[in-house]
Amino acid sequence: MHVGVDSFVSRVTDPGTGHVVGPAERMAHLLEEIELADRSGLYSFGIGEHHREEYYDSAPPVILAAAAARTSRIRLGSAVAVLSANDPVRVFQQFATLDLISGGRIDLVVGRGSFTESFPLFGLDLHDYDSLFAEKLDLLLKIRETPHVTWSGQHRPALTGQGIYPRPLQDPLPIWVGVGGTPESFVRAGLLGLPLMVAIIGGEPRRFAPLVDLYRRAGAEAGHSPETLKVGLHVFGYVGESRQQAADTIYPGWHEMFTSVSRERGFPPPNRAQFDATSGPDGAFFLGSPDEIVTKLGRVADQLGGVHRIALQMTNPRLAHDDLLRGIELLGAEVAPHVVDV
Repeated sequence: MHVGVDSFVSRVTDPGTGHVVGPAERMAHLLEEIELADRSGLYSFGIGEHHREEYYDSAPPVILAAAAARTSRIRLGSAVAVLSANDPVRVFQQFATLDLISGGRIDLVVGRGSFTESFPLFGLDLHDYDSLFAEKLDLLLKIRETPHVTWSGQHRPALTGQGIYPRPLQDPLPIWVGVGGTPESFVRAGLLGLPLMVAIIGGEPRRFAPLVDLYRRAGAEAGHSPETLKVGLHVFGYVGESRQQAADTIYPGWHEMFTSVSRERGFPPPNRAQFDATSGPDGAFFLGSPDEIVTKLGRVADQLGGVHRIALQMTNPRLAHDDLLRGIELLGAEVAPHVVDV
């Protein structure tokens, strides 16, 4: 199992000083985090895409280009690129260019996104949520296959053999499908033979086992080899010196983040008991000491029939920069080396 970090580049208020970290300072901190992840031996660093005031990740390719120039070995990618709200031609061009800059270290993870702001922002109809993604994924895969594409669809002007450049260093450019919890999404990824990135935000990771099995069965029935049907996980998490220290460090930001989301979606506000439950041995939040994280990673990999890679989304609005750096350092030095063969 390969271990990495994902970031949504959230706006941060330092919990010790009350200092609100501005966008420029936050970007400087982010690049420092990615450089440390590279030096610490972590496998990957992914940047999300959001179009909200509390996040600074609306232009992931720009951030990834800066990161590619400052790193040498870590894989870099999207977590996820909201393909439904993007032009597949531009997405391919941007990530192919990133692949050239990085020397072949780019993974493109595409999905529909868990927030909906991008739809009105780019003049799209939310009722087309699924058809936009399906059509644009079809076009993206055709562009990956050949530089000259003849294609027509409902949501974008047709292509009549135009050339799409540059071509990436990796052939083919790795394209993963990011999914939540709908069976149709798992089946689609399996039928296409694309690697799967599962976002586990709540509940218990083991509840995804039937869906992962559905993905593998769909892929096998479509004639894809087991080696191509890779499974990755995107999870919330944090590694601390001890479980108590990790929980106390993360809880204020977790509470702020999920209070905001709950208010928007009409859910009851979260509390410490819910936090403790979701960060327990069987919960969705991977939190604790290095030994506890290693144990949990092994257990979840067994429950899901094998996991190729996992990325911890460790940023939150009340996590001090130094604490995040320490979490990355512990993940690279004391977790990743012990799960390579899991």
